[in-house]
Amino acid sequence: MLNELLSNTTDGIFFAAAGSLIPAIFAGIFGLLVGSFLNVVIHRLPIMMQRESDNYVAHESGQALPHTDRYNLTLPRSACPKCHHQIGALENIPVVSYLVLRGKCSACKTPISARYPMVELFTGALSAFLIWHFGSGWMGLATLLFGYLLIAMTFIDADTQLLPDDLTLALLWCGLLINLNGTFVPLSDAVIGAAIGYLALWSIYWIFKLATGKEGMGYGDFKLLAALGAWLGWKMLPVIILFSSVVGALVGIALILFSKRGRDNPIPFGPYLAAAGLLALLYGKPILETFFNFVV
Repeated sequence: MLNELLSNTTDGIFFAAAGSLIPAIFAGIFGLLVGSFLNVVIHRLPIMMQRESDNYVAHESGQALPHTDRYNLTLPRSACPKCHHQIGALENIPVVSYLVLRGKCSACKTPISARYPMVELFTGALSAFLIWHFGSGWMGLATLLFGYLLIAMTFIDADTQLLPDDLTLALLWCGLLINLNGTFVPLSDAVIGAAIGYLALWSIYWIFKLATGKEGMGYGDFKLLAALGAWLGWKMLPVIILFSSVVGALVGIALILFSKRGRDNPIPFGPYLAAAGLLALLYGKPILETFFNFVV
């Protein structure tokens, strides 16, 4: 009886059809937990990269390594940056702990950035929506991975103007592997999408640099578009580029007009590519079908 009940519960959560509410709720709760971990990734991964770079430079120049303590995504434990109070398990419950603590450290009352619960809430909401939209089968579970990597890259790029290879290349290879059986697009479309995605922005980069002598974007943007091409295929690349360019232009103009940001100040392009990739994942096919029906 118990085995049958567990089996029915599991079947009701996994491999459910699109539009199923229970799997979407479970995905939302799971997404809140993942969002908490993504906050760690967003904060620590750039620091880990900088520490690795510092140690490499010191090693090559024959100097003592500046960073010898262990620092990764799990160690040391999360702590308040001001008083170094270690955050306990009850203080680390997604969203709830932030509300109970009223957005302040329990020890020194230093304000905690509201972005932490915002990332958790967004990750939870996106998880629920993706599973509701695609179902909880392999395709739906794959979209969760897609969304989580894009969220991490979006905030890292916004903070540091870096798109770590650990994330862009992981997204690219996962896209190719997931499409081995044509989950989203045929494998040939995925491979061509990865190649064209990289070369498209690489070409724009060099045309802009030769014309102006300046770098208009970073190599991480090439890899991110290649990864999106690996997931969604080469036919979706024009939609992604169009979406990201329009949104990026609008946000850039708004920043210049309302925040007195200079035209020469770089604006990270990764968040707009990530947003365009999510839109293309969700609505790209209907948009392409509408376009071709209109043209034809």
